[in-house]
Amino acid sequence: MDGSGGRVFIGSFTSAGGRGIVAADLDPRTGALTERGATDAVPDPSYLALAPDGSVLYAVSERPDGAAAALDVRAGGRAAPRPMGAPVPVGGAAPTHLALAGDRLLTANYGSGSVSVLPVADDGSLRAPVAVFPHGTGGSPGDRPRAAHAHHVVADPGGRWALCTDLGTDSVRILALPAAGEPTPHGETALRPGTGPRHLAFHPRGEHVYVVGELEPTLTVCRWDATAGVLEPVAETPVLPGTVAGETFPSTVVVSRDGRFVWVAVRGHDSISVLALDATYEKPEPVTAVDCGGRWPRDLALDPTGRRLYAANERSGDVTWFDLDRETGVPARAGSLAAPAASCVIFG
Repeated sequence: MDGSGGRVFIGSFTSAGGRGIVAADLDPRTGALTERGATDAVPDPSYLALAPDGSVLYAVSERPDGAAAALDVRAGGRAAPRPMGAPVPVGGAAPTHLALAGDRLLTANYGSGSVSVLPVADDGSLRAPVAVFPHGTGGSPGDRPRAAHAHHVVADPGGRWALCTDLGTDSVRILALPAAGEPTPHGETALRPGTGPRHLAFHPRGEHVYVVGELEPTLTVCRWDATAGVLEPVAETPVLPGTVAGETFPSTVVVSRDGRFVWVAVRGHDSISVLALDATYEKPEPVTAVDCGGRWPRDLALDPTGRRLYAANERSGDVTWFDLDRETGVPARAGSLAAPAASCVIFG
């Protein structure tokens, strides 16, 4: 989208009073969102992804009997996305995230600690999984085995690899994505035990990855070798500046389009932390933290222009947007839209 206006989709937990998938219009001048409809056809659609051409929306159903769904968004006047058949079981429990990789949809299944691969048909609909990759167990403080909890899966910028954070095994798993044939396990990168890696984001240059820990408020900087498919941890920094009282649970990480800043949503502290990157992109420096505009920020998303940041505040039930200072990266609250049990925001 070119910033001339467009669609926004908000995922939410129907089991906590959310309305499912909410469709909204975006005002490119102010950043304001205006709701235009919702559908609860998919239970607990906690994360969403959009087809590259903007025609089909995909959602996980974060339930014990996990599923994924495709929804048609091609009719511009339609108030809400239209399901393209019933949700398809993913062969894993409680999928928390999903990513498109060519003609495949990958889901990260938190409850069963696995990644599923679902074919995408020519019309955008989903087929039953052709593969499910279990993560097994991994280390934790004291080297005690801990159950796997795959949390976030994303294709690298070149589309040759998929990276999946695992909060339970304190690692990032890597899948090879061949042009023909199905993904295959490629490698695993261990992070510091006890950090609980939850989400990751690539730097715009594609050579660094930032992994946020949920169990400790830390950001791990990794070098990414896209030729070999190798992830190498090189540095770790606190997410928040100074000493923080109380429990904090970082949820997601976003990198600015110009590669100068990193933002991390921090639940409990209920803030958006701003970190500045140096010229090497390997030394994030916590600068400040601002109020997220609500409670329990589960997701952050940049608008198509990169000038605004949107926070899905799950427990206060809203999506709040912020204008970003181009020089400092500091967000300034600009407005909000009520969205009960909001869990994610994406732009179409």
